[in-house]
Amino acid sequence: MSVKPKTPEELEGMRVAGRLAAEVLEMIAPRVEVGMTTGDIDRICHNYIVDVQGAIPAPLNYHGFPKSICTSINDVICHGIPSDAKKLKNGDIINIDVTVIKDGWHGDTSIMLGVGEVASHANRLMQITQECLYKALAIVRPGTTLGDIGHVIQTYAEENYYSVVREYCGHGIGKIFHEEPQILHYGKAGTGMVLERGMTFTIEPMVNAGKRHTKLNTRDGWTVTTKDGRLSAQWEHTIGVTEDGCEVFTQRKDEQLSF
Repeated sequence: MSVKPKTPEELEGMRVAGRLAAEVLEMIAPRVEVGMTTGDIDRICHNYIVDVQGAIPAPLNYHGFPKSICTSINDVICHGIPSDAKKLKNGDIINIDVTVIKDGWHGDTSIMLGVGEVASHANRLMQITQECLYKALAIVRPGTTLGDIGHVIQTYAEENYYSVVREYCGHGIGKIFHEEPQILHYGKAGTGMVLERGMTFTIEPMVNAGKRHTKLNTRDGWTVTTKDGRLSAQWEHTIGVTEDGCEVFTQRKDEQLSF
């Protein structure tokens, strides 16, 4: 497997797309409230991406996906399809996953939000999952291996009595939505591809409160839930490997990140 690092000009395209994706989440996060439908969230994000940003929502019609973003509630791990039938309830947790295309370049990112008053155990799951992402970002630099990334995520999640989803992973990204390499969120330190400056990819740990096993909804072909019905959380950033760390293209204004 060969992964070609991006040029400075290509990285600038990634930087722009990543910033736009972050801005969508910054726009939608304060608007999410009890009683909204995930269809409402999808429409607001779609209109912002198309009308305000002059960009393209990458998920729409991607391999037949019918909406512009993914909305995954409670036991939904990923790829939840927005719907006007799905109203948010007090205590729900939701992942909003946005990918923007600008000038051909992709920016892919997601956040967790609590709706109304959220139970402490649900807040803890969201926090530990975000910390899994940050611990992975902190070790990214030339010479780090993909196994190192998976290992640090898996170790921290399991130390906190959670499990890491194995069927779905991060991915290389650029002019193509999903490209090599695959970024597993579990693994053995010191194994796998060695990172080089200019590589771009997502890290997006999916962490379950219960067991790691997943179930795909065969009726819609997209929605993935925990097999045991327990909660799941996910956070995602698109990054580029720098000379001595990484640049988080999708960093939001509420994050104080320095890698």
